Amino acid sequence: MNNMIQVDGFNAIVTFDSETNMLHGEFIGLNGGADFFATNTEDLKNEAKISLSTFLEVCKEQGIEPVKNYSGKFNTRIPPKLHEKLFIAASSQGKSINDVVNEAIERAVEGV
Repeated sequence: MNNMIQVDGFNAIVTFDSETNMLHGEFIGLNGGADFFATNTEDLKNEAKISLSTFLEVCKEQGIEPVKNYSGKFNTRIPPKLHEKLFIAASSQGKSINDVVNEAIERAVEGV
């Protein structure tokens, strides 16, 4: 993804904020918010390090686990006709719907 940077093993999404005319970054997968702003990419990376360091320090002081834990479960809604097609496709391959969905998600997130 071209709008993501990684800082010390943590991922952040970067967007352009037209109101401030600045780059805006926000770490994802954390148990709280940690964002940062800059006018160029070099400064953005420096600000990201500062923001992340501050966030991790506060988490440590307050006894908070900084990284979200994912259960591996999520619900999604699809149109009934797509559900039917999914069932047919899974059955014809001798797989469960869950297996087919897992494979599709794996393909969708390759390279992330």
